[in-house]
Amino acid sequence: MENKYIYIVAALLILVGSGYVYTNYFQSESSKPLSSGIIKEFTVTTEKDGWRFIPDLIEVNQGDTIKLTITNNDDYDHGFSVDAFGISQRIPAKETIYVEFVATQPGDFPYYCSVPCGEGVVDGEKRGHFDQVGRIKVKAVMSNKTPVPEINN
Repeated sequence: MENKYIYIVAALLILVGSGYVYTNYFQSESSKPLSSGIIKEFTVTTEKDGWRFIPDLIEVNQGDTIKLTITNNDDYDHGFSVDAFGISQRIPAKETIYVEFVATQPGDFPYYCSVPCGEGVVDGEKRGHFDQVGRIKVKAVMSNKTPVPEINN
C-alpha cells in the first residue's frame, strides 16, 4: 500500500518538473506571455446603492501590469471577477481590496460583481446585481515576430 503513494508522489514531481523545464528551456519566445514592464494603476469604486462600477471601462495595452484598488462604498458585500485573467475576489462592505495581474491577451473582457447583492431603483431605473458590469479593453501590441511578406501574382 505504501508503494502506491510513493509512485503517485513521484509521478506528480515528474509532471511538475517537466512543466518547469519546458517553460524555462524549450518554450519559444513568441509563445511566452508578453510583459511590457509598464504598470497601469486604476481605482474602481462601487457607488452606494448604485449597482455599478466606476469607471466601467479600463483601457490598457497587452503586456501591461494592471494594479486595481477597488473600494466598496456599500453597506453590503460585492465581488470583483474577470474570468479571462482568473480573478475572483470578494469586496467586504465599506472596505478596499487590491488586485494585480498582467493583461496577457488582447480583447474586451467583462468584469462583474460575483456576489449576489440585490437590486433597487437608481435615477428612476431599476438596477441590480446583473447590471454591475464593466469592461477591460486590452489593445494588441506588435510582437517580436518578423512579418511574412505578401506575394502578389
